[in-house]
Amino acid sequence: MSFLSPFDSPSLRLAWLAGLSQQMLGAGSKNELLGLIDDALSVPAPGGDPGTLEGLAQLYRGQVDPVAGVLDRVDRVGRKGLSEVWVGDTSVRASDAVNAAGRSVSQMSEAFLQGASVLLTLSDAIGAAQRKDEQGRGQLREQRKTLGSEDGFFDDLHENDEEEWDRKNAAHFGSYAVDLMHDAVSEAQEAARVAARDLNKWAAEARAGKLKTSELTAVDKLMLADTGVAGADAELNEVLSAGELARASARMDLLGLGDETAMERMLAKSDTPQERAYLMKALAAGHSVTEIGEFQNKIHGKDPDWMRRHLTPVVTASDSRRNEGVTAGGANVNTDSVEFLGQRWIQGGDGSEGTCVASSTVTSRAMVDPLYALELTGGPDGQQDDPAAFRQRLVAEQHRLHTEGEGGENWTGMGPEGQERINDSTVGSATGTDYDRRDLDSDAERRAVLTSVQESVAQGRPVPVDVSGKDGAHAMTIIAQEGDMLQVYNPWGTTTWVSEDDFINGRMGKASSNELPDAYSVYLPR
Repeated sequence: MSFLSPFDSPSLRLAWLAGLSQQMLGAGSKNELLGLIDDALSVPAPGGDPGTLEGLAQLYRGQVDPVAGVLDRVDRVGRKGLSEVWVGDTSVRASDAVNAAGRSVSQMSEAFLQGASVLLTLSDAIGAAQRKDEQGRGQLREQRKTLGSEDGFFDDLHENDEEEWDRKNAAHFGSYAVDLMHDAVSEAQEAARVAARDLNKWAAEARAGKLKTSELTAVDKLMLADTGVAGADAELNEVLSAGELARASARMDLLGLGDETAMERMLAKSDTPQERAYLMKALAAGHSVTEIGEFQNKIHGKDPDWMRRHLTPVVTASDSRRNEGVTAGGANVNTDSVEFLGQRWIQGGDGSEGTCVASSTVTSRAMVDPLYALELTGGPDGQQDDPAAFRQRLVAEQHRLHTEGEGGENWTGMGPEGQERINDSTVGSATGTDYDRRDLDSDAERRAVLTSVQESVAQGRPVPVDVSGKDGAHAMTIIAQEGDMLQVYNPWGTTTWVSEDDFINGRMGKASSNELPDAYSVYLPR
């Protein structure tokens, strides 16, 4: 059996130091207090080299001007008015490629600039935490010096008034010193978490680099990475997530010669950048080239707005993060409907059933698999524009998954084993990863899991989250992250944004109602 050391992680150090601070105040003897001071001094200081971080930040910042020069040259090419020349293996227009290159270079410049800012902020925070830690250690060493050496056996049996005063005084200042060390660890831990969140997000934005396959030209990769959902903010609504670009690339390289040729022909045949991107999204979801060919026959010739309605359940509005307050029931005022021609993607078709787990899972799969989405919205032939028929298919699929997960009678509730099972079979089969449940019993555990949640959604892998209150529980899904905000899909047919603090501190009711404030578990892709 192995035991965790209090030094194995920042969270354990925090708990250890908090305990020592309280124990010092209750120490009954000089020798006990000296032992506690030694225990506190043995805790490692916050790690990290502020100088190294600052140097990295300057290196990042030094790349901004060269990138700006590239952007200027691309802009000059774009202003020349290119003719309808086709480039790349997939017949991309040269003008589209140049525009995509401009956006990519602009994003690169922003990534270097923001990356430098993140590293400088982290450097400052680590330096401040280390100084605070050293202040606490200095006070502990001073109290140890004041107390002197340990008492012998007989000396420890009796304590006069002056010795008692010295001990209690040292305990008071020692506890305060340990609190300083505790705060230093906490502040360094939070600074590192925020830096990891932001750097992971910028790394995910380096999108064209995720397509490592040699079967596509650089222009093809650039266009696929740049394509957004029609009629929406492209940066918030890319057709292909970073993870999907990587999976599509890997699967492209595994195709046999015949399938590879067929796939390239389909991409070249596509009428719009969106059509090409949805074909690659289908490949990323694990579909065969034959299935993708049948899919293209259903969507070829459709305009991008049709594709948005039928293939992208969730479209994020550019103003969706604006804080407009909360309703009387505690939910955010600023919410967006998730709907197909007026019919919401909602549990039971009208919100009347308790199939929140199955309903969240259906929408998650539709977000990562355009063939699955089209089966629901467009029917067997993929051509329907009938909200009533969509509702029937949606509810039937919710019921199928509710049954597969052994949900409760009368379409109510589902246990955690069933929830994990249907996410593995339905979402994980498309994203390539199974899910593991993580219970969240405290603010500290919710804070600790945030980086994994944010990294998952940045890669396009939805994260189921369960919330509860005094009288019930509900299942939703975290689907995106921007800065310190998390986008949540509620199977009542809406999306909204909550802050990290909301997630950590029991304010998840903003995504549903104030009767469901606490996030008590998430399901993370492995």
